[in-house]
Amino acid sequence: MEQDLRTYSPLTFAFLGDGVYGLYVRTALVERGNTQARNLHNAASRIVSATAQAAALDAIQGILSEEEKETVRRGSNAKTSHQAKNATSYDYHKATGLEALFGYLYLQGKTDRIEELIGMCIEAAESRK
Repeated sequence: MEQDLRTYSPLTFAFLGDGVYGLYVRTALVERGNTQARNLHNAASRIVSATAQAAALDAIQGILSEEEKETVRRGSNAKTSHQAKNATSYDYHKATGLEALFGYLYLQGKTDRIEELIGMCIEAAESRK
């Protein structure tokens, strides 16, 4: 099915990107080796939190293409009715921009780029400990 991604809402990208980000983070954690599910859950929760995602966006901002930056900007500026939990509104909007980026890249089939960026996001989140 051919899709014109320019017609999609940035919040649609963010909806998908939330799942993409969570799946890739969880996969990366499991690939490190067998450990207790509770430890995996705690590690994943720290990495996928809005605050950690906002910091991760700061870490990758410098290597994003103009098209990727525009997707992040649209996602960050999208009007949502959702309230941020355990994060500032600023961080929540930045996290929405990051999720929009991953949803957009996923729909384009750019899995190598997703893996590259998520690897950097995980490093950024883990260095915040």
